[in-house]
Amino acid sequence: MRAIGIVLAGGSSTHMRELSNKRAVAAMPIAGGYRAIDFVLSNMSNSQIQKVAVFTQYNSKSLNEHLNSSKWWDFGRKQGGLYVFSPTITADNRSWYRGTADAIAQNLDFLKSSHEPYVVIASGDCIYKMDYNDVLYYHIAKKADVTIVTKRLSSEQDATRFGVVNVNQDGRIVEFEEKPVVTDSNLISTGIYIVRRRQLIEMIEQANEEGRFDFVKDILIRYRNVKKIYSYEMDSYWSNIGTAESYYDTNMDFLDKKVREYFFKEYPDIYSKVIDLPPAKYNPGCKVKNSLIASGSIINGTVENSLLFKEVYVGNNCTIKNSVILNDVYIGDNCNIENCIIESKSTIAAGTEHIGKETTAIIVEKNARYVI
Repeated sequence: MRAIGIVLAGGSSTHMRELSNKRAVAAMPIAGGYRAIDFVLSNMSNSQIQKVAVFTQYNSKSLNEHLNSSKWWDFGRKQGGLYVFSPTITADNRSWYRGTADAIAQNLDFLKSSHEPYVVIASGDCIYKMDYNDVLYYHIAKKADVTIVTKRLSSEQDATRFGVVNVNQDGRIVEFEEKPVVTDSNLISTGIYIVRRRQLIEMIEQANEEGRFDFVKDILIRYRNVKKIYSYEMDSYWSNIGTAESYYDTNMDFLDKKVREYFFKEYPDIYSKVIDLPPAKYNPGCKVKNSLIASGSIINGTVENSLLFKEVYVGNNCTIKNSVILNDVYIGDNCNIENCIIESKSTIAAGTEHIGKETTAIIVEKNARYVI
């Protein structure tokens, strides 16, 4: 593909509550054995994009560790590769990334030293599969300056979380409002953009000179009546995990066989960093129904409609229902857990009960795991 990739993965989200206290949203575990950023990186690789930059900032330790090798997504070529850019203090700049446009501005040399004519920009906190070539062909056919991938939400979904757009009959965006208080439109921006590389450099430099730092507000919305900005509407699965509730719902979607097969059995594949662990162990007397159990886990109790990530231990006589248990969680005997997200490395004391009622409960427990 005649494009380079940029993945914006530096932001935090207060809507994630305790889940974002120790990791970037793009590093959140998904579907048992993946992280959120795996989906956009796999899309880049499957679209034959050889050169990809990931901009990290907030709580980037675990994300940087996950990205320590490009081989998992097949970017390790003589030409191209996977580049991770964190904010750097220099003689000319002493600021962290002040926004998405500023993150690109601080790494503008990456764009200027590249030769591909187009840039694909995407966020690292969305779950979907896409061939960016299809969007590029549409972009070229429309002679667009910028193409935004959009998604039409159902009536039950909250469009005010996103940038809301309206388009004319030709598909050109005529209105763009970022996170409105109320809206009648259900067509939202997915945070995926295609733009000519030289056009992007020009707009970023102009925004930087004027002290503007946000890519959506200070470039897309500002230029919507000046540049030809088109909408490419996708009709396949797409989810943003920017809130604790949407993160829970997205993981629970993977209990649907159609969703699992779409992501993991239909070509192209989704790739992730491989960690060698033994297969999950189901001890005599345990009961597991409609659940995903990741490698390294040991199950003694009852698990229903739940996702258990890597190295989870479930004690005797435990009942886990409608819950998401993250990596390396120890659950003692005789526990009852329903409608919860259990943070990684938590230790749930024996005989305790955690039930989410009106909203999904997030449980963070640091009890002693071993008692001498």
